[in-house]
Amino acid sequence: MLTAGCHPATNQTDAALTATGELVALSGGGAGARNACFSCHGLDGQGDGDSVPRLAGMDVGYLQKQMQDYADDLRPDPVMTPIAKRLTEDERRAVVAWYAAMPAPVNEARREVRVPAVYLEGDAARGIIPCASCHGDNGQGAGPGNPALAGQPAAYTLEQFRRWKRTDRRNDPRGVMTAAVAPLTSGEMVAIAAWLETRSPSRSPDSGGPTASVSASAAAEPAASRGIRRPDR
Repeated sequence: MLTAGCHPATNQTDAALTATGELVALSGGGAGARNACFSCHGLDGQGDGDSVPRLAGMDVGYLQKQMQDYADDLRPDPVMTPIAKRLTEDERRAVVAWYAAMPAPVNEARREVRVPAVYLEGDAARGIIPCASCHGDNGQGAGPGNPALAGQPAAYTLEQFRRWKRTDRRNDPRGVMTAAVAPLTSGEMVAIAAWLETRSPSRSPDSGGPTASVSASAAAEPAASRGIRRPDR
């Protein structure tokens, strides 16, 4: 009788805690309170400025895909994979929509860091596509599936480069990022990550649904058709 009496209340409580993206972020939803999203990504979605990325103002479709990829082990991560697996699909959609709707921050204290030439120009001799062709001249993103990188912590961006390079991360359509990062030197990865951290984030149009990166199209173009981008010095 006690079990029967408590069960409906438990269901009602669970439903209440997962009714909106904000509540999932604050309660942890099906992942539990210890895994509440805000404890790492913050109430404002800004991350921790070091190893945890900003979510505020990011493309909602891109975030949805990343959450699904965590759950499907396409983007394995010791923290995010267990959380994504425990969240329902509705919870994942709700919480990323809540964070994506937050305003992108403005980086007021922008340091003067020279843009790495390889970011804007690539390196045809090594088969490197310009990063800007998919992520924008200032890291603002360039269409559905090509996320904004501006303002992300340098340590986080550098770690993602290293994961692509080791093929620990493998959720890029057609292997675009794996191919793009493979020829980069350690110094180039550090320089790109450090420069992107100084860029002021800006919103790019939301894709509205889980997206595969259109950078695959850029990778498929003949090298001669991509154009050469010059650093803004």
